[in-house]
Amino acid sequence: MTNSLSLSSADLDQLFGKARSFNAWQKKDVPDALLEEIYHLVKMAPTSANCSPARFVFLKSDDAKARLEPALSSGNIEKTMTAPITVIVAYDNEFYEELPKLFPHTDARSWFNSSPELIKETAFRNSSMQAAYLILACRALGLDTGPMSGFNNELVDKIFLKDSNWTSNLLINIGYGQEDQLYSRLPRLDFDEACQIL
Repeated sequence: MTNSLSLSSADLDQLFGKARSFNAWQKKDVPDALLEEIYHLVKMAPTSANCSPARFVFLKSDDAKARLEPALSSGNIEKTMTAPITVIVAYDNEFYEELPKLFPHTDARSWFNSSPELIKETAFRNSSMQAAYLILACRALGLDTGPMSGFNNELVDKIFLKDSNWTSNLLINIGYGQEDQLYSRLPRLDFDEACQIL
């Protein structure tokens, strides 16, 4: 069912207008049940042919965080070690094996049989979209996030994903941010600078 009603200004602010990327975190736990709720929202958002290649590894324990630390760039260590959760957003290099279940209308799996380039392009693009959905799902449920690309992908894959067909894409810290530690908001491009209507 299509909902023709717009969200309220307050809702839009929570998702976009006043939402921020956080680097400092309150010492407040994020329950596992809330992570499941986040995923249940993310999985409903669109991907091409419903391929859903993203895979999420939620690092919550001190041990998991300690294993991640050597893979982080120096500027990302403190913010990540103090975040309640860090999620590795990865993509499954064999996501197409799930297409008979996810896209049963046709033999979509055959689209990828002879094209490693298409597999990687599809997996990377769609898992990146799913990472954005995860950020919005967190915000919708009252959590804050801090996405990061400053890490050693190969090392993360070796430490956490070596026994799978998954490849890391990006990291996202999740928790309840400390607003008094925020930097001033950075500028954005105006419509005319970033958009065209043809």
